[in-house]
Amino acid sequence: MRCLAIALLAACASAPLNESIDRSAILRVMSAAADWQLAHPSKHPPYDWTQAPFWIALNVFAPLSSDPQRYLAAVRRNGEENRWRPGLRPLCADDHAITQSYFLLHRVEKNPAMIEPALQMFDAVIRYPFDESLEFENWEKTWRQWTWCDALFMSPPALAMATRATGDRRYLDFMNRMWWKTTDYLYDKQEHLYYRDSRFFGTKIFWSRGNGWVLAGLARVLMEMPSDYPDRPRYVALFREMASRIVTLQSSDGYWRSNLLDPTALPLPETSGTAFYVYALAWGVNEGLLDRRAYEPAIRQGWAALVRAVHPDGMLGYVQRIGDQPGDTSASGTEIYGVGAFILAGTEVYRFTSAPSSPSSLW
Repeated sequence: MRCLAIALLAACASAPLNESIDRSAILRVMSAAADWQLAHPSKHPPYDWTQAPFWIALNVFAPLSSDPQRYLAAVRRNGEENRWRPGLRPLCADDHAITQSYFLLHRVEKNPAMIEPALQMFDAVIRYPFDESLEFENWEKTWRQWTWCDALFMSPPALAMATRATGDRRYLDFMNRMWWKTTDYLYDKQEHLYYRDSRFFGTKIFWSRGNGWVLAGLARVLMEMPSDYPDRPRYVALFREMASRIVTLQSSDGYWRSNLLDPTALPLPETSGTAFYVYALAWGVNEGLLDRRAYEPAIRQGWAALVRAVHPDGMLGYVQRIGDQPGDTSASGTEIYGVGAFILAGTEVYRFTSAPSSPSSLW
């Protein structure tokens, strides 16, 4: 297995899209990945959680690209196809994720129709008690709570965006209550990592993409949270604590393996978790929350590893397929959420490689 992994990595390393971290190369490889995905539409429903990272990423990438309107038009078409609606299950965090792309486009185009369905849904959601146990049981009950760590990417940033769009703190306050309920339940305070859900308690199995969802979601919440929000320091402290642990689990080739504490169990690269970590760490440095000298090697090595997984035609490989625990990958394995995570990482690495600047303004 190790020989196969080395051979496959060598094959990817020979691709023209090399591991350079110069700014033009970053833009070029992001464009290649975005264009490949647009030319090969995902078969998942357009409102599905799997789609959300890609459409979020296109919003962020568009102003950096050579053709912003083309990418924003693609985001708009997806929203119009959905009629700007979230997913089909109002109480399920997964079905909130796509609305993040609507809120981002609304900031550019100021069309209230883009966010009205999301706000209507959230108005109903925040009235629901959410007072059940977080034990992972049957699927119907499980979806009514944030019982799985991925949920911390799917819903919290969208709720924070709702507050930013309307000025109504109820959405953010609800998110805050739910975030810490899930964190108190799933976060291992010794390992500084999240269990995917209660089925893994006692196993010390920590899933790379699951923790990637959390760290990226945490960064995205902080992007949207007002600077004077009372609990903001708790989120910053958690972000720093997780980041300091994650950086120690990176493999020497720049990837984070699917099983964070047992990388040899699944030795092939895994790009979706790696991309979420690079995204969050680079954002943390860019915002002054993480020390540049301490985290720069991990960011650079992680980005170089990600670029090595991009095929000559722009397809991102080594994306673990849909799952709920560590799993294997392949050079030809791709998914739209992995491409979205990769482009998000690229946008922050692009900022990272520019001259150090002031953190983005907080409203």
